[in-house]
Amino acid sequence: MTSKKIMRNTSLRHFPLIINGKEITHGSQDLVAPATGEVFATVAVATVKDVQDAVKAAVIAQKSWVALSPAERSNALLKFADALEQHSEQLANLESENAGKPIKLAKYSDIPVAIDNIRYFAGVLRRIEGVGAGSYMGGYSSMIERVPVGVVAAITPWNYPFMMAAWKLGPALAAGNAVVIKPAPNTPTTTIEMARIAISAGLPAGLINVLTGGAEVGEAMVTHKNVRMVTFTGSTRTGRRIGELAGLGTKRVTLELGGKAPFIVFDDADLEAAVQGAVAGAFINAGQDCTQAARIYVQQKSFDTFLKRFKAVTSTIRMGKLGSESTDMGPLTSQVHREKVHGMVLAAKKQKIKIELGGELPKGAGFYYPPTILVNAPQNSSVVQEEIFGPVVVVNSFKDEAEAIELANDTIYGLAASVWTLNIQRAFRVSSALEFGTVWVNDHLPLTSEMPTGGMKDSGVGKDLSHYALEEYTIPKHVMFDTSGDARKGWHFTIFGDQ
Repeated sequence: MTSKKIMRNTSLRHFPLIINGKEITHGSQDLVAPATGEVFATVAVATVKDVQDAVKAAVIAQKSWVALSPAERSNALLKFADALEQHSEQLANLESENAGKPIKLAKYSDIPVAIDNIRYFAGVLRRIEGVGAGSYMGGYSSMIERVPVGVVAAITPWNYPFMMAAWKLGPALAAGNAVVIKPAPNTPTTTIEMARIAISAGLPAGLINVLTGGAEVGEAMVTHKNVRMVTFTGSTRTGRRIGELAGLGTKRVTLELGGKAPFIVFDDADLEAAVQGAVAGAFINAGQDCTQAARIYVQQKSFDTFLKRFKAVTSTIRMGKLGSESTDMGPLTSQVHREKVHGMVLAAKKQKIKIELGGELPKGAGFYYPPTILVNAPQNSSVVQEEIFGPVVVVNSFKDEAEAIELANDTIYGLAASVWTLNIQRAFRVSSALEFGTVWVNDHLPLTSEMPTGGMKDSGVGKDLSHYALEEYTIPKHVMFDTSGDARKGWHFTIFGDQ
């Protein structure tokens, strides 16, 4: 494949780092618009010293932030969410341009979902409570407090820049922590704007610090002695490295990593609903989604009917200008990533795996790639086992329930799955047997702030969303009182006697 020259727009906006409420502008890295292949902006580049400055500011800000009452922190976060909503159109346009999203995806999904998540945590923080209180030992009474971790280092991916930033900031701030966040190097703009809006909404300087850059900056954040927790969303390979580094400092870690979601369709399913769900689940965000319906397994009797209809509906997906609400699917994030996706399709072709639809590089500007359907790929092939992270799916068949479960679980990943059946007993059996952190029945992809998301196996540890995420950012602390009023009745007297 031949690489195309990246064009440079002559009128560029520069995005800064945000450290202790101040904009830091040193360094410059080009940002390329995926839809055009042109440089549309530049961004400052952080140094290791910037990491030190950001963590120092976060330590100070966290102490004053946690001293506020839950009601005061809640009100501050609600004002932050309101300010984000007031800028939602600007944020949607920026997210669309920088991340290559159709405007309707950014405008009606990513931005409002993220703002709702911050509002959710603004509410739930007012009922943080311990799980145990009372007398569990004669003459003593115990209580449980949940205390914040301290300074959190957050590293977010390029596929959902704004939403993933909100998923980290919401629970971390609600729990009383301060955050140093590093967005992906190629999609930092809306995270930087989020921090700017937070400052204008009255959140303390240093509470949210935004750094840019690559592995050097990320590793400096993860290993900083005053960072008590690391939260990361991204590839499994990078997650393992972060886990290793964080382990050296005995830091708390949450990792939301890769996925290869199975989409299981039984003969008794509503096939039209399954087809529509498969198209959305496979090709939303150009397939750049860890919960993508990447492996579609259809029971043998329904296989041909499903595949014919799936191909027909997939063929109607519209790629085009991001600003048009008629556009269904945007480009991939970069030229390098498109070459990686296409390379995996070409490798499948060499292995004689049938390409039912797509699989060719389109002409024209930007990093677009067509919806691609592969059929009957061997279970051990790379396109079945490895995360492609693009608009490429495999459709295979299975005989019975036992084989469906076996094929679905045959992966290192365990993030998400879906089951399509009208048999309620089967739905319970199969969903229970699947080794995935989220299992949908007769749908694929929907999320809500009240319910957790997170993986098993190599898809990571810990949860985003819901009160389970809030617990990730707090530490249970046991406080025990001697209530006897008589020192001679304490456990120490029984053990040591008169001294």
